[in-house]
Amino acid sequence: MSEEHRFPCEQCGADYRFNPGDGSLTCDHCGHSVTIGAGPWGGASLKELDFDAAIAEQLPESEIEETRVLSCPNCAAQVEFDPATHAAECPFCATPVVTDTGVSRHIKPRGVLPFALDERTAHKAMGDWLGRLWFAPNGLKEYARKGRKMQGIYVPYWTFDADTKSSYRGERGVVYYETRTVMRDGKRVQQQVPKVRWSPKSGQVARFFDDVLVLASQSLPKSYTDALEPWDLPSLEPYQPEYLAGFRAEAYTVELQEGYSEARGYIARVIEREVRFDIGGDRQRIHGIDTDVRDVTFKHILLPVWMAAYKYRGQTYRFVVNGRTGRVQGERPWSAIKITVAVVLGLLVAAGVGYLMATGQQ
Repeated sequence: MSEEHRFPCEQCGADYRFNPGDGSLTCDHCGHSVTIGAGPWGGASLKELDFDAAIAEQLPESEIEETRVLSCPNCAAQVEFDPATHAAECPFCATPVVTDTGVSRHIKPRGVLPFALDERTAHKAMGDWLGRLWFAPNGLKEYARKGRKMQGIYVPYWTFDADTKSSYRGERGVVYYETRTVMRDGKRVQQQVPKVRWSPKSGQVARFFDDVLVLASQSLPKSYTDALEPWDLPSLEPYQPEYLAGFRAEAYTVELQEGYSEARGYIARVIEREVRFDIGGDRQRIHGIDTDVRDVTFKHILLPVWMAAYKYRGQTYRFVVNGRTGRVQGERPWSAIKITVAVVLGLLVAAGVGYLMATGQQ
């Protein structure tokens, strides 16, 4: 990630743009295209980095970069802008902002999942999604369908790999039934009463975790980004700045240590499920799990999101589209008029049904 990724066309000197259709760099001016990796910008390797070295600030300087970003005063998003930009609108919340030049040191991205959908396809996916929301205001639907183009943003994530071995202590519960005689309606009846027979259980489980994904941004609600999953991470490409030509990239605001803490929470939940499976039986009690985590590595990666932020009647609505699959998520707008009409119609239907039932009993 640099301040602005521009690549001059070999034929006319205008800027290339990454083309999601065929994965090439295409000149909007003359139409000339080149294959990524075949140009003069070189390549990179998609490799894991040592987590302990990063925390100790001992990564090679080649893994660090300095970027100029704009920090939105409303949603705190940090997005790259070119040096000539003096004013802009935040792509995450549509807040007008004035750029404040600042340089930040970051760990370089090692992988990128290139856009596979162009803006037109993403815009149609968003329009179709809004069209299925019956209670959404018609005005917003039309505004979104006919409004400005969506912006392609590469959103930062961390991935973590780790080798784990866990020792546990617990109990296995086996359900059995006892027959008891009870009084019911003045009569003696027999019923089966469930009981649990507990026995001690201990053991070990081992698991290698590959590419535990953690959002490294705070500008979008996590519920939005979670709803865009799954991501086809096996299709990650080694990072090359050409993939960002014509797009913006968000700088990470969740630091590496914080991201790892979230990954450890996920790892602990998965290990607990595996311990319960290993204990077996009908029910399980876990008294303790001791996990040894080794060989922790990580990557900073960029995932593609088409984004639109609209201000409608004083309120901001945000919509995001997975740049690979077209999956959509966003604010669910509500129309007070439509809700009122639906309530009135529901009351009329209920009144009609009640009237028919009443007349039918006469």
